[in-house]
Amino acid sequence: MSIKLQQHAEIASEKSLKSQKHILLILTEKEEKSLPFYQILQSRLKRSKSEFKDLAKSPITVDLPDGGLASFIVLGEKLNAFQRHSLLRKAVKPLLDEHPASITICVFGNDTARKAHACAAYYVVTANASSLPSRKKEHKSNFLKTVTIHGYQAEHDYSYVNARVAGNTLCRQLTMTPPNELTPTIYRKKVATLAKEHGWQHAEFDMPALKKMGAGAFVAVGQGSEPQDAAIVHLTYQPKNARKNIAIVGKGICFDTGGHNLKPAKYMLGMHEDMNGSAVALGILLAATQMQLPVKLDCWLAIAQNHISPSAYKQNDVVTALNGMSIEIVHTDAEGRMVLADTLTLASREKPDAIIDFATLTGSMLSALGDRMSGIISNRAHLACEAVAAGNKSGERIVAFPYDDDYDSDLDSDVADIKQCTLEGGGDHIHAARFLGKFIENDTPWVHTDLSAANRKDGLGAIQSDTNGFGVGFGIEMLLSLLSE
Repeated sequence: MSIKLQQHAEIASEKSLKSQKHILLILTEKEEKSLPFYQILQSRLKRSKSEFKDLAKSPITVDLPDGGLASFIVLGEKLNAFQRHSLLRKAVKPLLDEHPASITICVFGNDTARKAHACAAYYVVTANASSLPSRKKEHKSNFLKTVTIHGYQAEHDYSYVNARVAGNTLCRQLTMTPPNELTPTIYRKKVATLAKEHGWQHAEFDMPALKKMGAGAFVAVGQGSEPQDAAIVHLTYQPKNARKNIAIVGKGICFDTGGHNLKPAKYMLGMHEDMNGSAVALGILLAATQMQLPVKLDCWLAIAQNHISPSAYKQNDVVTALNGMSIEIVHTDAEGRMVLADTLTLASREKPDAIIDFATLTGSMLSALGDRMSGIISNRAHLACEAVAAGNKSGERIVAFPYDDDYDSDLDSDVADIKQCTLEGGGDHIHAARFLGKFIENDTPWVHTDLSAANRKDGLGAIQSDTNGFGVGFGIEMLLSLLSE
């Protein structure tokens, strides 16, 4: 999707907007009678027994005399990024529902407010105008071709937004693709195509190679599928001016049946989205490339399926991971930590400055937080603090959980070096992180992201679709934070 951006530094007047059909007006808390369409807005507020100040809680749409549709919203000075995005999403939805060819955004207030509101609105509009997979016979693609902004002009800021939209859109497109159209074989081909398009270095470790290397944790999951097309894919973006080397790792389970511990139908539905972590990693890689960030990014994708078959791994199996650690299998539906274990070992052996992994990993994180925010766990306290700050800045809220070593006793095994998990389930998000940490070499700084907010009905923050691409914005802000150190 290519959207033409037109910018006007001056504040919009009613006369300048008269010919526009879809208009978003972002107002300040101070009521100004000189605002465009002020009398029409007052009539609409009176009809709904509302006041101007109520626009800070909920937007109002107004039909204009010349056939246009205007959406009014007040964004207060104390709003954080998530709150701003959420209100804008509600304001933008009735405009985008009409599949317009163009949208005009008008921002008011002081210079600081107009910059923040213009960039946020442009992000919300363009992200929600992106084309997403649909197999409906009468599916209508979005036709947005032009976005015009009145009140703020700066190419650099919008370039950042365009990169974030591209990354978020790629993440959602991949995650929403039906599982019969995104098997590991197909996924690997798509990744190879992306690598060629964007100039990323590309390498694969397929099942024969992983068996030969001794990556028994990953192989245990991949061996249950036919064909055995699972692989760890390694992509690298390496600009000449790179100041840091960061590894991003993503869980890419294209479909998760649960294996021998088979999921019931209620919990198996939607398991084609269990590859969301890898899609987030790819989205971050794409955005960083488009932003030309001065960072070497090694992107590691653990692509596999968790199927049930005579050759699938089972409870009480003992397998040996790439780092030589033996693992007692306790539950075959804890496959994500298995594929990530060997992938994290490979990533850490490259000695990056830090690793950030992304995975739809545990139900206990969803139980702890719900689907409005995601949790992180880090082996460095300062990185946990940076992650929370990055989440706040991006509008993708992050909560930090502990990484205390006394949780290790729950993973003690009588027959192997470590248990894969427990059957009790309590604190499994922390158990999973303690497990994964055992496979990171060279004491590499690491942030584990458990994507409990990857899917929320009716959208989240800036994004209207249930599958919302959570993690891409957060990941970009984490990279910027690490580069500033």
